[in-house]
Amino acid sequence: MRKFGSLLQFVIPSAIGILLFMTPVSMEDGMTIPIAVLSAWLQDALGDAIPSIVMVLIVLSALLTVVVKLVRPTFVRHSAFLTALFDISPFWLIVRLAGAVFSVLTYFRLGSQAIWSDATGGTLLFSLLPVLFAVFLFAGILLPLLLNFGLLEFVGYSLTKVMRPLFLLPGRSSVDALASWLGDGTIGVLLTSKQYEEGFYTKKEAAIIGTMFSVVSITFCLVVIGQVGLDQYFVPFYLTVVLAGIACAIIMPRIPPLSRKPDTFVDGTPRRADDESIPSGYTSLSYGYEQAVKRAGQSKLSETAIDGVKNVLDMWLGVIPIVMAIGTTALVIAESTPVFQWLGLPFIPLLELLNIPFAKEASETIMIGFADMFLPAILGESIQSELTRFVVAALSVSQLIYMSEVGGLLLGTKIPVSFKDLFLIFIIRTLISLPIIAGIAHLYF
Repeated sequence: MRKFGSLLQFVIPSAIGILLFMTPVSMEDGMTIPIAVLSAWLQDALGDAIPSIVMVLIVLSALLTVVVKLVRPTFVRHSAFLTALFDISPFWLIVRLAGAVFSVLTYFRLGSQAIWSDATGGTLLFSLLPVLFAVFLFAGILLPLLLNFGLLEFVGYSLTKVMRPLFLLPGRSSVDALASWLGDGTIGVLLTSKQYEEGFYTKKEAAIIGTMFSVVSITFCLVVIGQVGLDQYFVPFYLTVVLAGIACAIIMPRIPPLSRKPDTFVDGTPRRADDESIPSGYTSLSYGYEQAVKRAGQSKLSETAIDGVKNVLDMWLGVIPIVMAIGTTALVIAESTPVFQWLGLPFIPLLELLNIPFAKEASETIMIGFADMFLPAILGESIQSELTRFVVAALSVSQLIYMSEVGGLLLGTKIPVSFKDLFLIFIIRTLISLPIIAGIAHLYF
């Protein structure tokens, strides 16, 4: 009877988690997932109040961090969660303070317009962060349904024989990829970060998943291809993005910087070769099922609820300020300086070699994607070549690492990647994806 109770504790929460995070539903704007529907509902309900709430959270995060660094109160030192959240390094303290300053300047439209304009700080505070605020609330509270009741144990052992040889990853990482693909890359990053902190992924695995599988959702891909006026090519466009993404995910874990990440867990212990081995007498499915039921039987609903609240606070007070600071800085550089145009110049010979029309104009869109993924499509919509616009749109989605969201998000979590790592990964993803995308584009245009 106890085993049957554990079975129900595995099946019911996991089924609800799958329904919320991985079941596509059709809406007026296209396909999405229920967690995104809940997020959109909250945004509609709170409306214009969300930017002010977000600003208060960012300022509160900075003030509490300063207090903790100066006073080091006892209740913080006795709480591992509060210590990790507020007792941070001087560098991240500066980043949080910058996020607080940017949010106040943007909200009240003070100081330089370069910071608070609709193309820079305004994009973050009034467009992106309200989405993250709502997504983090529901995803943070409900993620334990995927994490704590055996689903990842079941999927992990079942799919390791596919994920490990192809991508050097455990099978459970397939859930992260699917949640990103159907929902949003931010959900994938959050899911990966929590599993890394809980000791299920090594540093190398977390870095690979965060930078290779936190993919753009199908819905946003529709927006990008529509921006460049090629809606009718969505199917070949999306297949091209998937093919380029798989190629990157196979190649990049085997080369620096990802190949040099230590294959050790957060506590420093190395992954052993037999960590994912299946005992004799079991199939991968039967052993995954047994481990899933065992994990579910150990979970308590009260602890799950507490974990959910901690997830939300960690994202609201730890991640949102960093996204505001780094995202605004990147967009200010993109809008106010020719830095990204200069960085794109070396790509002109490669674009010409690939026979891409308007190579100079296309080159100006390549590196600006590091600041924000949507900027290349905006700049590329005026290029007088459908082939080039197709390449620009597909490449912008395939590059994956953009500082206004996923890049800033990765830096705000415990996933062990630096700004330098992200820049190198962005460049390498571009170099791998561009020839694939260009080759397919020539088949259609």
